[in-house]
Amino acid sequence: MLDLNYIREHPEQVKEAMKKLYAEAPIDDILALDARRRGLLSEVERLKAERNAVSKEIGKMKAAAEREAKIAAMKEVGKRIDELDAQVRETEASLNELMLTVPNLPDASVPVAPDESHNLITAQEGEATRQDWHSPHWDLGPMLGLIWFDRGVKISGTRFYVLHGAGARLQRALITWMLDAHIAQGYTEVCPPSLVRGECLVGTGQLPKFGENLYRDAEEDLWLIPTAEVPVTNMYRDEILDGDKLPIHHVAYTQCFRREKMSAGRDVRGIKRGHEFAKVEMVKFCKPEDSMKELETLVENAREVCRLLRIPHRVVMMCTGDLSFTAAAKYDVEMWAPGCNEWLEVSSCSSFGTFQARRANIRFRREKGGKPEYVATLNGSGLGLPRTLIAVLENYQQKDGSVVVPEVLRPYMGGIDVIRGA
Repeated sequence: MLDLNYIREHPEQVKEAMKKLYAEAPIDDILALDARRRGLLSEVERLKAERNAVSKEIGKMKAAAEREAKIAAMKEVGKRIDELDAQVRETEASLNELMLTVPNLPDASVPVAPDESHNLITAQEGEATRQDWHSPHWDLGPMLGLIWFDRGVKISGTRFYVLHGAGARLQRALITWMLDAHIAQGYTEVCPPSLVRGECLVGTGQLPKFGENLYRDAEEDLWLIPTAEVPVTNMYRDEILDGDKLPIHHVAYTQCFRREKMSAGRDVRGIKRGHEFAKVEMVKFCKPEDSMKELETLVENAREVCRLLRIPHRVVMMCTGDLSFTAAAKYDVEMWAPGCNEWLEVSSCSSFGTFQARRANIRFRREKGGKPEYVATLNGSGLGLPRTLIAVLENYQQKDGSVVVPEVLRPYMGGIDVIRGA
């Protein structure tokens, strides 16, 4: 959520930012509601001051008739105050509803352009090479008995699958190894719930705008998480943190759930997009002035996983037209998948500034007794599955169809160094 004071004091700058984002936002409506709310509050305060002053006069009045007249008049004032208080609550609710629809402002470093075709490749390690014998994972996985597509569809429907044998073990190895790698980078592991209250999704920005992409419990206000970002960020909701303990770095593995709205085509083949998937997520809390520096290290932490797996990867800077609703700046890390013959996004690293913290009311004090300020939040996949699994299978496959287990994963694979078909 943006700072309402900033919108009020810099409306043209905010409108210009919306143009850069190629987004629509009800800024004029927000300003009108804000003006109405402040006008109502001013009138309420005036009437309350009048009532207090007259109440003091009533106590000093000796004439009964005059006193009763004043009392009757103040009852009418009290009714008017109640009416205005109700209007204030209604106006504030409408104002808050509109404020939740306004996207974050882009950082000055973000290139202004309309869509993903204008994103910038800022770094690349390794070459995007492909051999004639490279097979896509949707052929390779079933051939080696690693992925069961039909059984996944049988038990859960389209866009579900079962990892089997060495395939399941390879994903588990990736998860455990990535957690260990990020812990070595200074992150503290947490294991949060996969179900959260709706207010948590409001806090991180998935609600109300993206509710149709989420799964919800039919009887209670509990939602399946789309990413560990949601529960980990909301662990500190409505808290004031000690500034001396910032930055806070967390890492978590969770299952994630999203309604994927997909059309026919190459993008939906295999396990690239599914309604349920595993992910290791990094989440950061820091002082606002440190957020862009923390974003740089977040990207490097994700890239280090790619390096250790020895898989070609690149970093893509999102332009304004391709930023997420909540991000002030965002980088994608993409791994090369020679079987699919494409770059796969395995991590999105975002800096949100104080946008999420305002929604979730997460603050800090720079010194004891100091005025609370909103923290800055960041997150990034470290890395996301199953796309990392796809990249491992397709980059490490050999001409005979077998798959070599990356060296860093072998201690987690119980002695398996090559995966061969049954």
